[in-house]
Amino acid sequence: MVTDHATLSRLDLNLLIALDALLTERSVTRAAESLHLSQPALSASLARLRTHFNDQILARRGNTYELTPFAVRLTDHTSTALEAARRVFESQASWSPAESTREFSIYGSDYGFVTVGTVVSQLAAEQAPGVRFRYMLHNPGIVEDAANRLRSADAMVIPHGPVSELPYIDLWQDDWLAVVADDNDEVGDALTMQNLADMPWVLTFQSRSAFTSAARQIQQLGVEPHIEVVLESFLSVGHFVSGTRRVGLVQSALAPHLLRIGGIRVVPLPFAATPIVSALWWHPSHNRDPEHEWMRGLFAEAGRRIAAGHAPH
Repeated sequence: MVTDHATLSRLDLNLLIALDALLTERSVTRAAESLHLSQPALSASLARLRTHFNDQILARRGNTYELTPFAVRLTDHTSTALEAARRVFESQASWSPAESTREFSIYGSDYGFVTVGTVVSQLAAEQAPGVRFRYMLHNPGIVEDAANRLRSADAMVIPHGPVSELPYIDLWQDDWLAVVADDNDEVGDALTMQNLADMPWVLTFQSRSAFTSAARQIQQLGVEPHIEVVLESFLSVGHFVSGTRRVGLVQSALAPHLLRIGGIRVVPLPFAATPIVSALWWHPSHNRDPEHEWMRGLFAEAGRRIAAGHAPH
């Protein structure tokens, strides 16, 4: 294959970075913030991109911007090109984890970070002291846009259900428990279906794309929970249950952490809740990256340790 050096010499490869940010954020303001640039500077880059491609790239729809059909087609090409460029400039004659200084950015919930994230950070410290992990809390918007967001982040830790059609590895399986106040005399040693219907709820991630499987099951069993609080945090559930009539859901691996706050107890659910299978998801552009492959191996090993009962408490 012959490289057209004359064509490449006329291209400003910095525009590739600006294009990737614009395609990811779909907003000049947010793209500028993500690159630590001023909005006028990124607007100038967008103008050059529009001239180069003879396409608007971003088109206004009411109060928001949307990608043009051409820009949508560019997304995979852009992420692949940017990842290839990064690999070229980060390549070493021989790569080893012990010498790497890469930062891996991981989306997830506080549940994922406290469990598998903690173990991964310990494994990385032993094998690659120069490597850094940036753990970023996801939200419903990020989960809904996972395929796009994971073009610029390394991975997302989230159970099966909200995310699909991306490469993944299963990490570990967990079970659901209920959380009630320790002085709640409406509940005995276990919840009843009547308790589920009568008591107010603290639930997490109640949206079309971000939800808990146990909460969905409760609805499928004919109980419509009376929701008083919705949180985007599992570790906070106990604080909103303590001293109230409320009931919440928590993964068994988090139960020891919640019990430390006091004022709550965990009890079994009155139905066979579908186990949680947490997985690591990433964009296919990372498939052949040796450092990313090493990182995925860390998560797989951390998942095995948690499954074997070595989760951090």
